[in-house]
Amino acid sequence: MANNSTQVYSCETGRLCPKCGKAAKKCVCKQQTNTPKGDGIVRIQRETKGRKGKGVTLITGVPLAGEELKKLAKSLKQKCGTGGTIKNGVIEIQGDHRDLLLAELQQKGWAVKKAGG
Repeated sequence: MANNSTQVYSCETGRLCPKCGKAAKKCVCKQQTNTPKGDGIVRIQRETKGRKGKGVTLITGVPLAGEELKKLAKSLKQKCGTGGTIKNGVIEIQGDHRDLLLAELQQKGWAVKKAGG
């Protein structure tokens, strides 16, 4: 019978990564995430579905992952002066800021399109 158990906690270091076995804060698995595949076009759309009528601007197709995506989202939120989040590689910015974000992302050198209605 094979032993498939892995250590997930240590009294000395705390929580451990089940993949690499290192401390969660020093995990190398997070750094090895691949950039999302796409057609090379960043799309900006507005959505209100599931948000009780509150609109958000969604940015999809950004060829970044991990910390780079977080830094981009932070700078875009600061540029708009609003909050937001990242969910499954999609940046969500509160409010309708499509025109401002379109210009900002084009300055970074990406091909950008407005999507949706």
